[in-house]
Amino acid sequence: MIFYSISIVLIIFITVYFRLYLFLFPANRLTILMYHQVEEFSNDDLTVSLHNLEKQFEYLSRRKYHSKFFSEVNNSQPKSIIITFDDGYKNNHDYLPALLKKYNLKATIFIPTRFIQEGYKDYEMMSFEDIGSLDKNFFEIALHSHSHENFKNLTPDFIEKDVQANMDILKSHDIEFSKVLAYPYGKYPKRKDEKEKVFSKLRDNGILFAVRIGNKINYFPTQNMYELQRIDIKGNDTLLKFKLKLIFGKLKLF
Repeated sequence: MIFYSISIVLIIFITVYFRLYLFLFPANRLTILMYHQVEEFSNDDLTVSLHNLEKQFEYLSRRKYHSKFFSEVNNSQPKSIIITFDDGYKNNHDYLPALLKKYNLKATIFIPTRFIQEGYKDYEMMSFEDIGSLDKNFFEIALHSHSHENFKNLTPDFIEKDVQANMDILKSHDIEFSKVLAYPYGKYPKRKDEKEKVFSKLRDNGILFAVRIGNKINYFPTQNMYELQRIDIKGNDTLLKFKLKLIFGKLKLF
């Protein structure tokens, strides 16, 4: 009786919180993972330990996930995944190249250019030279605004100028990048008229995709090219929780 009740609860849970068509059409699944820092040991949510990250990468490789850049998303495959890192921390440069090469994976790093120019708090950031030296077989550089201010309460004109500055500064340092934007803090105007103005500015500047957080699996191809959702991988996530996030995104019971 208990087993039956648990089974019913699980069926209802999956039906309500997970889109069934992503099971039925796995080639249309696009899972985007979001990371920030990598250190030998982790003591906060935004930092994953080197040990945990390697276990996660090993799992992706062993289970034959197709790691992609955003420039490759139109090539539909089962188990498509995009691995992203935000902000341009120096530890990304120190630890990721060897891991990505070892497990034949790719990563996109979203760069807020002001952090590279001026630093960010007490963190060690990559230099423009570090960014430019990353192997293009394993790394894609993309946009994270210039100022890294919360777009939620900013005007469309400010957002446009900030994204243009982001691109112009990367170009001035001869850094190749994809026209994909990660919203700072995952935020953008939610009022429909303001949101549409921002999306129009992004289109005018050739932005192909933009990503938020959201913690859900994407269905691709999508009409919501500026609202792709990423799954936030926390520093203290166990391998089991990581596996569940790959399947379901973020579940409310986590």
